[in-house]
Amino acid sequence: MSAALPALEGGTPVRDGAPVPFFQAALSEADIAAVTAVLRGGWLTLGPVTAEFESACAAWLGTPHAVALSSCTAALFLALRAAEIGPGHEVIVPALTFPATVHVIRHVGAEPVLADIELDSFGLDPGEVEALLGPRTRALMPVDYAGHPSRLTELLEICRRRGIVCVEDAAHAFGAAHDGQRIGTVSDITAFSFYATKCITTGEGGLLACRDADFAQRVRLLGYHGMQRDAWKRYTDQGSWYYEIELPGYKCNMTDVQAALGLSQLQRAEALRDARARVASMYTEAFATERDLLLPVTRSGALHAWHLYVVRLRTEGLRVGRDHFAGALRAEGIVPSVHFIPYHQQPAGRSLELRRPLPRTEQFAAQCLSLPLYPSMSDSDVADVVEAVRKLLRYYAR
Repeated sequence: MSAALPALEGGTPVRDGAPVPFFQAALSEADIAAVTAVLRGGWLTLGPVTAEFESACAAWLGTPHAVALSSCTAALFLALRAAEIGPGHEVIVPALTFPATVHVIRHVGAEPVLADIELDSFGLDPGEVEALLGPRTRALMPVDYAGHPSRLTELLEICRRRGIVCVEDAAHAFGAAHDGQRIGTVSDITAFSFYATKCITTGEGGLLACRDADFAQRVRLLGYHGMQRDAWKRYTDQGSWYYEIELPGYKCNMTDVQAALGLSQLQRAEALRDARARVASMYTEAFATERDLLLPVTRSGALHAWHLYVVRLRTEGLRVGRDHFAGALRAEGIVPSVHFIPYHQQPAGRSLELRRPLPRTEQFAAQCLSLPLYPSMSDSDVADVVEAVRKLLRYYAR
């Protein structure tokens, strides 16, 4: 029996009606009530709710210090600034990442050194890092791709041996764990994202977690004009008009409106992760026998946050490439995405000199496809995604 004709080729789409979106935020009535309460209270920007959110995140993660900021990008940037990394220094970073991870290195005046990934966690390959270390290396920036922790044991050993800092980009990994430790307590410094699509959300926002009190205080100063963070009280009956600027800082603070949403979401963080893990498990079971689909795995000792479910198309077994397959999937009523186009293949990255080839990064980037994954996905939504992917694999098989 011949394979069903894809919608892109003139057939009938799998999904009848509204498409399955790539992501849908898990907002509850409690979330809405928490934000409304802050709006009604009249204090909208940095204030007591932000401080409460920081304390709650620190307790939830098990880290001594947490600083809420405007984005994960801001957290990564301020981490480098607080660590006094700048001109003349190099930072090793995977080429497979969102551009922000590389841009913050460039913004502080340091040189990003792009490294290849390993095909387990899809994070920094420790062997590649060893080959790229040089006298100007001052930091590693591993990326916990899709919510799977990087090979942190090996990477942190390199950092300790060389006396360099590890700034972990855990934008995807809130709620993940490495060898029984929650991400946020493993590396020297960890940055999280609370963007709309992330594991928990504040709409826009981020968090920096660290163990060192002085470092956390420097990040607070840098992120709020070089001013003490409780200076907001000068606008209340608890404070004074007087303030001091201790260093030239930036404007990277979170607001109480965002923090209120974050506090509410934090109460459901484990339930939201479990819901994403359930969808991931359903995909893995359904696709287990597909020869032209390589599925994500979870390394022993790792707890995956399942921010993304990324498959790889075994394109040598198909008559089309990833881009065509993604377009065909969208025509079936399923909205996929791609994470990521490697930085050295972007116009902004082509001026960077590669120290070593990036074969695994380039192969992965040509094959990867992120399937819809969000906590409120119904069984029928998952079934439609599975049916559409299988339909295309059958039709486009060589």
